[in-house]
Amino acid sequence: MRAAADDGRDPRLVLFDVDGTLLSAGRAARDSILAALAAVLGWEGSADGNDFSGKTDPQILRELVLESVGAERFESALSAVLDRYVEELRGRLRPEAVVPKPGIPGLLERLAAEPRVALGLLTGNIERGARMKLEPPGFNRYFSFGAFGDDSPDRYCLPPIALERAREATGYEFSPGGVVIVGDSVHDVLCGRSLGARAIAVATGPTSFEKLAAERPSAIFSDFSDVESAMEAILR
Repeated sequence: MRAAADDGRDPRLVLFDVDGTLLSAGRAARDSILAALAAVLGWEGSADGNDFSGKTDPQILRELVLESVGAERFESALSAVLDRYVEELRGRLRPEAVVPKPGIPGLLERLAAEPRVALGLLTGNIERGARMKLEPPGFNRYFSFGAFGDDSPDRYCLPPIALERAREATGYEFSPGGVVIVGDSVHDVLCGRSLGARAIAVATGPTSFEKLAAERPSAIFSDFSDVESAMEAILR
């Protein structure tokens, strides 16, 4: 990374979201969340109509049950709920159901080969859940660090954490202008803006192209099938 900085080319820290951006894991995570809440808190409500996109796992859990179980009980049970969620996900996640989004395998391979690029995660998943989802397509090898939902329930607190972990991993102090956040939700775009980073939106998740475009990301794609164009946007 220092060598890349010394050759006159600006280093890039590229932070990827997981669900909807790198891959789809079907309903495994949603069903595991509901099962964990039922097992630990006895909650048997429905998540129908709840948009999980771009939110942290603790935030999702809180929004689902806070009104019915109360803040004190929820906070005291959160760790146990997350542990049970991981157990449920391990049993429900089928490797064949984890599908990389178009162009992602080639894009990650190309970015990993760039000496001036460091890859990390910026996701609302707790780390154990994220790693479990990334394992079937072999994506964990690209991401040695990241910021996760168990670092903070507030998605907007995660970018500075990711920057600090990037510094620890690479020895390089990334400026916000050298950071690119890639994601499929409005929150990914707004996280980038809150940091002063560039945000690249991709409409491969539940949020429409039009809704993402309305947030004026630095670039927007329907998907990353055109790897060359995606590389150009990220390294610009």
